[in-house]
Amino acid sequence: MADDKKSEKPEKKKKPRKPLYEVKGDTVTRVNPHCPKCGAGYFLAVHKERKHCGNCKYTEFAKSQ
Repeated sequence: MADDKKSEKPEKKKKPRKPLYEVKGDTVTRVNPHCPKCGAGYFLAVHKERKHCGNCKYTEFAKSQ
């Protein structure tokens, strides 16, 4: 018969998240750019070689030099 014990899995380490906003005094500014198709409520994810919107799949590729 199978063991009644639950298998113990090691805990996964969580990566620290980069904040989407910066607060300076009384003003709040966005860190990442917003999507030109979806509007100001949707951020573009910034990767090494591109910026990508998860909502509408809009992608801006970085210029290679």
